Parts: sequence; structure tokens; C-alpha cells
Amino acid sequence: MLPCRLPGAMCLAPMSASSYESVFHDAFAGRRILILGGLGFIGSSLALRLTACGAKVTLADAMIEEYGGNPWNIAPVRDAVTVNFCDIRDAAAIEWLVRGQDYVFHSAAQVCHLKSLSDPFPDIDINIRGTAVLMEALRRFNPAAKLVKLGSRGQYGSVLKLPADEDERPEPKGIYEISLLAAEHIIASYSRNHGIRCVLSRLTNIYGPRAQMRHNRFGVANWFMRLALDGQTIPIFGDGRIKRDFLYIDDCVDALLLLAVTPEAEGEVFNIGHDAPSDFLTLAQCIIEKSGTGDIAFTPFSPERKAQEPGDFYSNIDKIARITGWRPVTALGDGVAATLEYYRTTREHYW
Repeated sequence: MLPCRLPGAMCLAPMSASSYESVFHDAFAGRRILILGGLGFIGSSLALRLTACGAKVTLADAMIEEYGGNPWNIAPVRDAVTVNFCDIRDAAAIEWLVRGQDYVFHSAAQVCHLKSLSDPFPDIDINIRGTAVLMEALRRFNPAAKLVKLGSRGQYGSVLKLPADEDERPEPKGIYEISLLAAEHIIASYSRNHGIRCVLSRLTNIYGPRAQMRHNRFGVANWFMRLALDGQTIPIFGDGRIKRDFLYIDDCVDALLLLAVTPEAEGEVFNIGHDAPSDFLTLAQCIIEKSGTGDIAFTPFSPERKAQEPGDFYSNIDKIARITGWRPVTALGDGVAATLEYYRTTREHYW
């Protein structure tokens, strides 16, 4: 069951990727947009695209160590955006920041599922309480804004059928995944009870430029690329045949922006993933081929990873394709090549 559903949803004709930019420029030029977690991987990628569309972008980021916030991510648009260093749990700051915004993209979260096994409180405090702080600020000071929430495929846990669609009953395995599902329900409650417009997304394994590269606690595809660029061994757990749908960041941004501007998406949950899943061994082999360095070693799962591993997971993206016309356009090899090239020229800012 979806956390919320607003009436009046309809199907849209498929949209070609080449038509996105004109749609985005028409929708966002001159509009005020707040991105929470704005110096992180996805937040900064949204900022670059929205700034190019003529939007007035404000970024908020707590710059918590190891979470991935990096001022270099917005270097190309630093003079075109407003940056506020604050925490989503700071009610006074969030109440001020939401005022007058047309759109709010909520990507502020504790995102390491392994860390939540030993210390669950940041997940509860940031992902749940922080979301409640945001929704209360919107209710009181800007109920007309539209919110786009970034969630995770991990909210599903292990699934009974693949590809997993949005009607799959969530069975999250850990506190991290539970906290994101709870955040969804908080947002849905404010939508039902206070009329705040929302779109809820569940993202798959996103990779690409501007992701943190200093540790392996999240962002497996990017971490594999760091190991390859450093000429090190890529560890493959088990036989490497567990499947995921790896999605390039530009495709992810297209999907999020289309959800923001599509009225029929309001009140709905959407998977954002790739319709061509790959296993981890194929991913590693692709990275080594494109980088020309690195090798592979098979390794057993640690008890912590084994406890959190849901097995094969890839998303059914028919719903977002039907409602917005979006489908990913970047093949795995092309996305890997573009990512490797980015870090070859910027590694001093990420290593």
C-alpha cells in the first residue's frame, strides 16, 4: 500500500530525453528551490542542473563528517547559488529557509546502513526527527511548496518478486531503512492532513561524479572505481552474481526533476532505477575494462553485511515511465567511463 495517493492521476505520453531541458527551463526558470543535503552527491547534481535552468537555488548542508558533503561539488555554480550551513534538525534554520520556496528537494539523511547497526540514533534523529522538523516548518511557513523526498530501494528489504514495484510490501531489514520508511509516512501524513504537496521517490544504486570517495560505507559502484583508479583489488562478496540496477546520476536527476514538475506525480511513490540490472561481478569487470587498472578478488560476506544483504534487487520503473515518460538513457559502460574521467581530473578534491 502506498503511503499516500492523491486523486486525479493520469498517464502521460512518453517523453524523449532531448525534450527534458526545455521542459525544465520552462518549469524552473526564476523559481526558488531549496535543496537539503545540497552539497552531497545527488543534492549538488540537482543544483548544477537547476542553476543551468535559471532557478534561484539555495543549498543547506550540515557538512557532517563522512556523509559526503563537499563544497567542490558546486564549484561550477558557486557564485550562482546560496549556501547555508545548517542541520535539518535545527528548527529555527529550517523555518527560515523554507519561506518563499517553490520546491524543496529533501536529500538530507544519514545514509550508511552498516553504521546504523552499531549506532541507530543518528538515523532516528536525522532521518525521522529531521523530516518532522521540515514538515512542520512547511506546514507553518510555506504550505504551498512542493516537496520531493529522496528515499532508498532498501526500504523494500527482501522482495518476493522482481523487478520490485511500488506496491511491494516494504519489509526493511535495518534501522536505516526503517527510518527512511518512517520519514515517508511522516510526509504522507502532512500531505493528507495539511495538504502539502509531495512526491516520494525510492532510489536504487546511484553512481557518478560528485559522490564521496573516501570510504566504502555507501556508494559501492563509486568505491569500486576508486579502487580501480588506485590500482587496487576490488573485493567481490560471494560469487558476485547478486544483481542490482545501477543508475547514472544524470538519469537520476532527470527523473527527480520530472517528478517535481508533473502534477500527476503528486502524492505518489516512485521507484527510480534502471531497467537493465547488472551483477556485481559484471560491474567490477566493466570498471576494470574502462579504467585499465585494478583486479578482482572474491571474498566471503562479513556477518554485518550478510545480515543486511537482501539478495537480488532491481526496480520496476514502469510507473514513473507511464506517468512522466522517463526512462534511463545511460548504459553502464558509458556511465562508468564518464565517472572515471571525472575523478581522474578532480581526485585531489575527493581522495
